[in-house]
Amino acid sequence: MRGRRGSHSMSVLVYLIVLWQTRFKADSNSTRTFKDITTFTKILDSLLDGYDNRLRPGLGDRVTEVKTDIYVTSFGPVSDTDMEYTVDVFFRQSWKDERLKFHGPMNILPLNNLMASKIWTPDTFFHNGKKSVAHNMTMPNKLLRIMEDGTLLYTMRLTVQAECPMHLEDFPMDSHSCPLKFGSYAYTKTEVTYIWTRNASQSVDVAADGSRLNQYDLVGQTVGKETIKSSTGEYTVMTAHFHLKRKIGYFVIQTYLPCIMTVILSQVSFWLNRESVPARTVFGVTTVLTMTTLSISARNSLPKVAYATAMDWFIAVCYAFVFSALIEFATVNYFTKRGWAWDGKSVVNDKKKEASIMKKNNAYAVAVANYAPNITKDSTLPTISKCALSDPNKMTGEMKPEQNKKTFNSVSKIDRISRIMFPVLFGSFNLVYWATYLNREPVIKDLDPSK
Repeated sequence: MRGRRGSHSMSVLVYLIVLWQTRFKADSNSTRTFKDITTFTKILDSLLDGYDNRLRPGLGDRVTEVKTDIYVTSFGPVSDTDMEYTVDVFFRQSWKDERLKFHGPMNILPLNNLMASKIWTPDTFFHNGKKSVAHNMTMPNKLLRIMEDGTLLYTMRLTVQAECPMHLEDFPMDSHSCPLKFGSYAYTKTEVTYIWTRNASQSVDVAADGSRLNQYDLVGQTVGKETIKSSTGEYTVMTAHFHLKRKIGYFVIQTYLPCIMTVILSQVSFWLNRESVPARTVFGVTTVLTMTTLSISARNSLPKVAYATAMDWFIAVCYAFVFSALIEFATVNYFTKRGWAWDGKSVVNDKKKEASIMKKNNAYAVAVANYAPNITKDSTLPTISKCALSDPNKMTGEMKPEQNKKTFNSVSKIDRISRIMFPVLFGSFNLVYWATYLNREPVIKDLDPSK
């Protein structure tokens, strides 16, 4: 019994010791955490004590160097009519400010946007930006980190709507390079300068699922740096170009195939009889109106540029083929009308003569029938009656060879030539057109294909 009581008391004692140690560790951890928070607060207060965020780092001593890189989370859409595009990015900037050096238990201080408003930050703006939005939901999307050596990392999420100059001579087989230009608004290159954080292939990175383009393929991107001069000095401008190539599938279905089918339909009229005036007129007028409608609708999705695009040239040539088919029919019909006017008149006159002869023959036949008793007495009557009865056969026999010599449904030589010439010319035009534009490859220097 005594042994059992001793073991029980020992287990209770061990349990109390473990509980005391756990409680002691928790108290020590909370005390340490409280001390760390107090330390960080003192560090931040000491950093901001006497700090003037109106003055740039290294004022009067050195040029402030700002390192930048961009991570594109969403690219697109691209507007052809307004010549602009939209891009959603994480815009990162890094610079060194000796006034923010510190020594503490951590090498990096992760902070939010509240601290960013109390220190100096670069006055970066987008040169070709039409509209820029800094996201503020649910809080301003900004990140600030301060390293112990005074280096700062400042990141923000932006949606930028920027200009994209387009040259549409090769539309819709065209390629474009949409720039994104940014730099300091107030500081010249002798005060603040920009450089890319990493090399050209990594300074501007596009997310794998970041493309929001329906009509374009994002071929790649390149980065650069340039200097612009103004009345207030010279400024450093960082440039990132996004290279786009248009997808032609939509335009083939909506414009090119209807134009080709309309031209083929206009050439069907060459195989109709030259006398089918209503049918050939409908073919010609309908195809001309169809090409007019297609040319108008094709221009609605483009800005009102003063030059002709590749699609405009194609539509113009198709329009010329359709209109030429209508003129060809008018030419054929003109000569057909001249021949039919003369032939129709001769046929009418011949029919009138034949009718009058038949009437006279019928009159003789009636006279012979009424005076049959006297016919045998008079020897001249049988001769007259035979001549009268035999004359119609002779007249029709004489007229048939003349009618057989005339052909009213003959195929025009112009139609025969057009049946071969028009398809050959249109096929040759398509061969040259597509071989010329599809084999054109945009020349892009230092291109980094996006993966």
